[in-house]
Amino acid sequence: MDETFLSPIVDRLIDLALEEDIGPGDVTTQALIPPNLKGEAHIRAKQPLVVAGLPVAARVFHRLEPALKFEPQTAEGQEVEPGTVLAVLTGPVAPILTGERVALNFLMRLSGIATFTRRMVSLIAGSPVALVDTRKTTPGWRLLEKYAVRLGGGRNHRFGLYDAVLIKNNHLAAVGSITEAVRLARANAPQALRVEVEVADLAGLQEALNAGADVIMLDNMDEETMARAVAITAGRAELEASGGMTQERLTRVAATGVNFISMGALTHSAPAADIHLRLIKTWR
Repeated sequence: MDETFLSPIVDRLIDLALEEDIGPGDVTTQALIPPNLKGEAHIRAKQPLVVAGLPVAARVFHRLEPALKFEPQTAEGQEVEPGTVLAVLTGPVAPILTGERVALNFLMRLSGIATFTRRMVSLIAGSPVALVDTRKTTPGWRLLEKYAVRLGGGRNHRFGLYDAVLIKNNHLAAVGSITEAVRLARANAPQALRVEVEVADLAGLQEALNAGADVIMLDNMDEETMARAVAITAGRAELEASGGMTQERLTRVAATGVNFISMGALTHSAPAADIHLRLIKTWR
């Protein structure tokens, strides 16, 4: 299992979601479904998608009923067609119905991100550039959403403020210059961390190069300026293109020769995948 699902963050999210949905009790299921009723339910894709989140869905149901059997029928990261059964559940019907919406919400959101990411990555296939995500994630969901990006073929940028130095425009406004910001980062940040600087123009690029930045983020530059930045840099630092990245721009930006393209839309704008659960049969 991916280490993502070993994190207590995932269980906290599941518990919060169940508490939000169930409240003091699932009044409909409690009124209609006898405790001894058992059944089989199928989770199916209703559109072409990249599967992501089955382990989370399984944990939702197991939080409600550990004896419930959840059998994945597809692999994480697999592309499937409409009608594909993603998982089969067997056991008491009541926890299946109570957990249905929460489990599907996780599965639809994560599969949507993986599907959208896979589509964006396919646009620059054959190019050496890597498509990376950002910190523009749903609060609390970052671990899972970045997992879905990886399943889609994208790469993760920093996970938070703790695992990389990224000097952005507001840091520069506070410190005064790129040169001084890089100097302070080298002196005070953990030495194992790479230092990345955001620049808005070629003058900033040159200053970041002279200061010894490891990575330089080209913020909201047009493709022509990016190509000039690649030529000026000549491999002395890695270059990340960022800002206003759309599906229409990806191939043009990749052609400039940058090393990375960061795209916040991978997580903040990916549409949820269409997935449903149907009860197939019941018995006592």
